[in-house]
Amino acid sequence: MANNNQNDSLVSKKSKKPLCKHTEDALDQYFIALNGDRPGDLYDLVIGEVERPLFKAVMDYTQGNQSQAAGILGLNRGTLRKKLRTYSLIQK
Repeated sequence: MANNNQNDSLVSKKSKKPLCKHTEDALDQYFIALNGDRPGDLYDLVIGEVERPLFKAVMDYTQGNQSQAAGILGLNRGTLRKKLRTYSLIQK
């Protein structure tokens, strides 16, 4: 049941479409826009596009509390700090 609630929280309130469907649609559009060209480093591109807003939203939610944010994300605090620096969400 908890997994069902987790999936519900990933559904866009406006469109009632799950986050995974938004992702699929965005990738479909990305491949169409490539017009037959082969993408490079697609994994890093997608992860970067998703991670930054995820970390920003969680840091906003926790009002900058890195320990709470790390717990919410299921990361250790050191990994979180490294990612926050990568995305320029904290100073070095």
